[in-house]
Amino acid sequence: MDMHTGAIKPRLSFWQLWNMSFGFFGIQFGFALQNANTSRIFSTLGADPDNLSLYWLAAPVTGLLVQPVIGYLSDNTWHPKWGRRRPFFFIGALLAAIALFLMPNSSMLWMAVAVLWMMDAAINVSMEPFRAFVGDKLDASQQTAGYAMQTFFIGCGAVIASLLPWFFESMGVSNEAVGGMIPDTVRYSFYAGGAIFFLAVLWTVLTADELPPPDMDAFNKERQHSRSLGVAIAEIFGGFAKMPKTMVQLAFVQFFTWIALFAMWIYTGSAIADTVYGTRDAQSTAYQAAGSFVGIMFAVYSGVSALAAFILPIFARATSRKIVHATCLAIGGVSLASIALITERNMLMVPMIGVGLAWASILTMPYAILAGSLPARRMGYFMGLFNFFVVIPQICSGLLLGGVTRHFFDGHTVMTVALGGGAMLLAAVLTLFVTDRAAPVKSAI
Repeated sequence: MDMHTGAIKPRLSFWQLWNMSFGFFGIQFGFALQNANTSRIFSTLGADPDNLSLYWLAAPVTGLLVQPVIGYLSDNTWHPKWGRRRPFFFIGALLAAIALFLMPNSSMLWMAVAVLWMMDAAINVSMEPFRAFVGDKLDASQQTAGYAMQTFFIGCGAVIASLLPWFFESMGVSNEAVGGMIPDTVRYSFYAGGAIFFLAVLWTVLTADELPPPDMDAFNKERQHSRSLGVAIAEIFGGFAKMPKTMVQLAFVQFFTWIALFAMWIYTGSAIADTVYGTRDAQSTAYQAAGSFVGIMFAVYSGVSALAAFILPIFARATSRKIVHATCLAIGGVSLASIALITERNMLMVPMIGVGLAWASILTMPYAILAGSLPARRMGYFMGLFNFFVVIPQICSGLLLGGVTRHFFDGHTVMTVALGGGAMLLAAVLTLFVTDRAAPVKSAI
């Protein structure tokens, strides 16, 4: 039963959960290719390492603008055939696929930054309503399972996407940055990612249905009222004052968590190239080899997260969701910081296991905790607003981490990665102060 509306939601089978979550397999293909390869693409096209975090600003700024707007619009959408969230799944997937095809064909740095902006906006159009989709369709006893299923597909998609450059290289495709251009291994990976993104999201669009608003007359009346531009803007930006207590507490956790993740995504490639491969030259063969190896590292943490997705709810039932999340963040923080101490390539897989546990929890527990505190009719909007606390720390990181790396770490980006580990440890401590009053998780799936 939905705690806000009193409506009884049907319990979904394993395969219904599978179908409604499968689109995340494609969405994470896009994000994984972006996270593992964007810094490599920027560096290959001549980016100054000190400015990498600034070039990445396109992604979080886009999310800041897109997510609450899409959440608001999807809350106020209903079509007898397409439903509420699925129109946004489809449109975002189509645009993201186009951007994934364009990204590796960038011939200049400004082009790559512009395409990153387009790609991140499109991915967000698809992704943000997926979080609300779980709240729409599942009652409290299945919501953790729903987010866990999403996490499973996120992990699976990220493993395959992260390994694609290595796979193409093993098949004989060139991994050389000939003439300062993006290697063929990266280009072919993005082409495959674009196709898989679109097809996976299309699967969910065609196989999952949606529950209509319980009171259609009231929904239509409110939707007519919301069509006023002034009302829409006031509601979108007025929600900060109406955030539930749990959402405010989780905001601080998210802030430091995503500073850590952004540091990892931006700087792991250059950090490993420096400490393990012994180069800072982005045009060198060793630097490109480091880029491919980082893809393998990211595949490991993504694979661990896929496996952990179904284990964490069991521990959550035995303890609590916030205890599980705090523990996973602490393990992830120590693991991320330990990268600064490792100079042997294969040993880098060990901290990725800990990062994978943290990633599984990051994608599951905060959203499961939050969903129980939100009004059902505003689920999409508040989920979009919650993502402000994913993108704001990324913007702060983009503006500050370059200077920190240059002035405090003498350009050694591995220390910036370690600093991210410290931020994740702080997030673990803050999690212990979160209020989780939702109904206990009764069943995994």
